[in-house]
Amino acid sequence: MATSIDDELIAALQEDGRASFSALAEQLGVPRSVVSARVRELIDSGAVRIVAAAAPAFLGESCLAHVSITGRGELSGVVEELSGRDDIPLVSAISGSQDLVVEVRAADHEALFEVLAQVRSFPEVARIRTAIYTEVLRGSFVSDYDGGGRVDEIDSELVELLRHDGRISYRDLARQVRLSPTAVRSRVRRMLDDRILRISAVVTHSAHARRVKVGVGLHLGGEDESVARRLMGYPETEFAAMSIGPFDLIATLASSVPGDVFARLDDLKGLPGVTGMETWFHLKTLKEDYSRAI
Repeated sequence: MATSIDDELIAALQEDGRASFSALAEQLGVPRSVVSARVRELIDSGAVRIVAAAAPAFLGESCLAHVSITGRGELSGVVEELSGRDDIPLVSAISGSQDLVVEVRAADHEALFEVLAQVRSFPEVARIRTAIYTEVLRGSFVSDYDGGGRVDEIDSELVELLRHDGRISYRDLARQVRLSPTAVRSRVRRMLDDRILRISAVVTHSAHARRVKVGVGLHLGGEDESVARRLMGYPETEFAAMSIGPFDLIATLASSVPGDVFARLDDLKGLPGVTGMETWFHLKTLKEDYSRAI
């Protein structure tokens, strides 16, 4: 596969948004100067944002869902309303029979159903299709938080600063919360180790982007684990989750090399455990903001 250095950098930053240039250079096997220049270009151009976000479970959001929306005519008002909601971190315009994809994060099924009812109530919404995630296999801002760990007021201040700039230096963080850089580093590391916090890369996607981003919905015939392992082995897989609803597994594949994504789709389609597949192109990310104050 002809993966570009930017794709490799983005994947590495999605795994660890605060990885040093030296660590990234060693991981990719390229000079540190190249890594430094490319990361700065990706961030300065707005193509990539490095931000922090608390784990959904830490925020009390135990019910996550993928909702596709088919509209009637102009949907700008719907997009504006949905983008303004804290419980909807993702709004994306897509191709195909549906017009929008949104992700909903709710405390429980009752809260989720209330959000879905509100979405359906828009006159411009013809119908919705909902898949509830049962297990997120890969997601930049989803961790296996187990209920341990606590935060205090200073931790909350640090998260607020990291929400806007995930690579802000410990020295600058220390100055703003009036602690030593060592103390700040310890606090951030504790929240990361407790899986309360994730610091990752968010990739801006638009019609002018050089990256192809494709959503995939899979129907499985009983070999869930083998299909999931194959999918998780693709470097192009940005997101994957087992689900209940119209699909058994939902994923997002992205790359600056379209042929790589299409080859992966062909591979998935040929797996004996896959009985059906539906795909959609993400045409433009209208909102992608997983960071919330804690």
